[in-house]
Amino acid sequence: MRFISPRFHGFLDYAVAGALIGAPLLLDFAASSVPAAVISVVAGIGLILYSLLTDYSAGLRSLISWRTHLTLDAVAAAALLSAPFVLGFGGVARGFYVTVAIAVLAVVATSRTDTDVLGESGEGRQVPEVTA
Repeated sequence: MRFISPRFHGFLDYAVAGALIGAPLLLDFAASSVPAAVISVVAGIGLILYSLLTDYSAGLRSLISWRTHLTLDAVAAAALLSAPFVLGFGGVARGFYVTVAIAVLAVVATSRTDTDVLGESGEGRQVPEVTA
């Protein structure tokens, strides 16, 4: 069941980006794994950038389609989920990565894809009327 609107998804994008950037500093990921800290911050910055470029109400430019955005979210979540196991970091960083990845996959799976509804996308597209 898809119930998360693109508008709310946009809010979640920026909240998750903030968590990805802030958690390594607050939870001191670098004490156990510098790559865990760096990857999280880079992922957060990347999320902000592609969110700003997405064609939805939370974006500034319509360069990336909504469906492409969802695909990028899923790919990023898969990368975050595998990173602790591939790079061998554990502890709080591993728990954070796994939790965020699962949450992002859940959000992607439950986000609506009908962005052509007025007011949901960045442009609020409407089909023009044809007059004879």
